Amino acid sequence: MLHLRSLLNIRAQGRANLVSGCNARQAFVSSSKRHLNFAPGPPGPPSLSQDEPQNEPPNEESERDESKAATKPSGTTFKMFESAATTFASLFILGLAGFGYHKYYKFLVLQKMEKAFEPGDPVLELAALEECCSDTFTKEDDFHWIRQSEQAKIDAIINGSDKGHYHLLIGEKGTGKSSMLLKAMQKVDGEGISMFEAHADLEIFRIRLGKALDYEYHEDYIGSLFSIKGPREGNNALLDIERALNKLEKIALGRRKTVGRPLVLIINSTHLLRDDDDGRDLLELIQQRAEQWAASNLVTIVLNSDDYWVYERLKQYGTRMEVLPILDLPKNQAMSALKQYRSRYYKAEPSESILEQVYDRIGGRLTFLARAARAPDMLRTCDEICRVEKTWLLNNCWVLGKGMDDDVMDQQKYASAAMVLAKALVDQEKEDEKAYDPIQGHLLPQFPLHKAREIMTRADFIKDYDHINVFTIDAQAMVRADSVPMQNAFREICSEEGFEKHLKATTQRISNIESLRRTREVVAKDLVSGKYKIMGRADKGDGITLERLPTDTKDG
Repeated sequence: MLHLRSLLNIRAQGRANLVSGCNARQAFVSSSKRHLNFAPGPPGPPSLSQDEPQNEPPNEESERDESKAATKPSGTTFKMFESAATTFASLFILGLAGFGYHKYYKFLVLQKMEKAFEPGDPVLELAALEECCSDTFTKEDDFHWIRQSEQAKIDAIINGSDKGHYHLLIGEKGTGKSSMLLKAMQKVDGEGISMFEAHADLEIFRIRLGKALDYEYHEDYIGSLFSIKGPREGNNALLDIERALNKLEKIALGRRKTVGRPLVLIINSTHLLRDDDDGRDLLELIQQRAEQWAASNLVTIVLNSDDYWVYERLKQYGTRMEVLPILDLPKNQAMSALKQYRSRYYKAEPSESILEQVYDRIGGRLTFLARAARAPDMLRTCDEICRVEKTWLLNNCWVLGKGMDDDVMDQQKYASAAMVLAKALVDQEKEDEKAYDPIQGHLLPQFPLHKAREIMTRADFIKDYDHINVFTIDAQAMVRADSVPMQNAFREICSEEGFEKHLKATTQRISNIESLRRTREVVAKDLVSGKYKIMGRADKGDGITLERLPTDTKDG
């Protein structure tokens, strides 16, 4: 018994020692983890021996680890917050960069356009002014009185002293309009002036306007990189021109505060615009701006045209428009200019008889005078000029006579109307007592515009004749030959033998063709002798009916 009791005591003592050893080992492991900064893992069952009871409560250190793990955010939530912050920062920086670029680009556009009006216009460099103006002027300091009155007016317009109006220069080709504008620009070195050539295509007109104003129409805009829609997307040429004029208005407003005089915008060769809906819309747009800017002294617009239709279009709404007609030189000025031209090229003065013969053949058109003055034989050059003008008239307006085909009837209507008017001008010249004045020179016969249309029996052809330089219409709506050589061509053609008969045969052939087109032929077959009645109108859809009338019989 004593031996059995001692064995039980020894076993109980061994079990107590084993439990105390396990507890010491767990305390050591927990202490090591704290010193090595290990992240606490999820709580697990205590590592006990098989003999240890399972319902032993956890220690205090395990409870603290569990509370820390519960309070710390999970890894997925932190990553979501980090991604959202990065995206927001990127969008903010991108938007700030796009907004800054947009503001800088708008500032750069205005700065470039303002530099376009600084001294030294590119037109003066490209025009080769000394040679370009030789058709109108000699040297700058000599004989400036050739166009003294018109040049003084244009100088006042270009240098900004003539304010409150916009201007239309109208005259035949070769009278010196563009040369006087360039001469006036040279006097101020192009400061505050921009000039460009018009064109029938609105897209080309838009590009030339942008080149003159140094405006790119946002074509170099890279805002699409910042997802900003460009202003040009979905626009047409007319809207771009409106946008360019808006920018020009901003420049003019700032310049008026500093300089005090208006900008000058010159549109040369305005007659090249088409007389259609697009051309009329463009002219209306320009005129609206010109009226507004003239009233506020911001910009003076100068339009240069060879054709009458531009004036006719602008006159309808022109309240501040001034018209400056540029005509051929009178006889005394033309002969003086020719003498000075000849002295400049050949260092010799021609005789008065030669000068008079030259003027009688080509008149006072400056481009013709300059061409004759440069030639060794002036009279031969004058004859060549007259021949070229006559050939141009015949190529465009000659009539084909009574044997013409009906397919060319529309073109022959155009040609015969021109020849009828040319013959009327020649007849008027014979009846006029003062067709030539010893001092003024040539006084070309002319008709009012409405009378010329009555003579031609057409109202739509006269503008085309003006455009091809056969006839001209001045600012007073008077129709005459485009030049003295053209009037000489009228005279020669109408004086040819058989011309009047040939013209009448052409007009009669046109009438016959039109009559045939208006006449309908009715053919009735298998008729017997007797009288018939035709009824109905085919043009109203009733049809044509044929009814045989009863025959009257007499008895006995």
